[in-house]
Amino acid sequence: MTIRVIIVDDQAMVRAGFAALLAAQPDIEVAGEAPDGRRAIEVSRHVRPDVVLMDVRMPEMDGLAAARALLDPPAGVVHVPRVLMLTTFDVDDYVYEALRAGASGFLLKDAPPADLISAVRVVAAGDALLAPSVTRRLIADFARQGPPSGAGRSGAALRLNGLTPRETEVLELIARGLSNQEIAGRLVLAEQTVKTHIGRVLAKLDLRDRAQAVIFAYEAGVVVPGTP
Repeated sequence: MTIRVIIVDDQAMVRAGFAALLAAQPDIEVAGEAPDGRRAIEVSRHVRPDVVLMDVRMPEMDGLAAARALLDPPAGVVHVPRVLMLTTFDVDDYVYEALRAGASGFLLKDAPPADLISAVRVVAAGDALLAPSVTRRLIADFARQGPPSGAGRSGAALRLNGLTPRETEVLELIARGLSNQEIAGRLVLAEQTVKTHIGRVLAKLDLRDRAQAVIFAYEAGVVVPGTP
């Protein structure tokens, strides 16, 4: 199956470089480009891509606002692409908000070409591009801000009732920034078994990917920032 991608960046040369690289892959089609977030929404609604490569900082409308619009569309818009944010910074101030909005991960603009190609495939397949190192920085951000309280937290906590004790345990370790291999070692499980547990956690909690699982775990109080 061909992966349809649109590239959103305010620099024409960046768009052209990414487009040439991705279009050379037999399983990827560059379906469109946009110079800002506002135009990205228009192009996405028109061509219905699988993945949107979205720059974070742009004029007119930044990547965060555009990602929110694409991932939480108005009534009548049924197509929701996966969004992969592009940034020049290792951890941008937008990370937390973009992931809460439903972005499937972050990629540095200066990443090796093979990483960009792999990222598009990973995100198109429904997984999250969120390395454990990024997860740990996200956790640090939670520690500074503190998770929400009140009705939002109570509602999230209620959804945990559908998980088995083992699935709750796996969710906690994801939220602590452990990789699948590290979770397998901690719980003395095969790595494939860990992947199965993660899939069930995502399905039961109606979460898109690992990135949303981290955020959910903190909002539900599964893990409290600052605790070992």
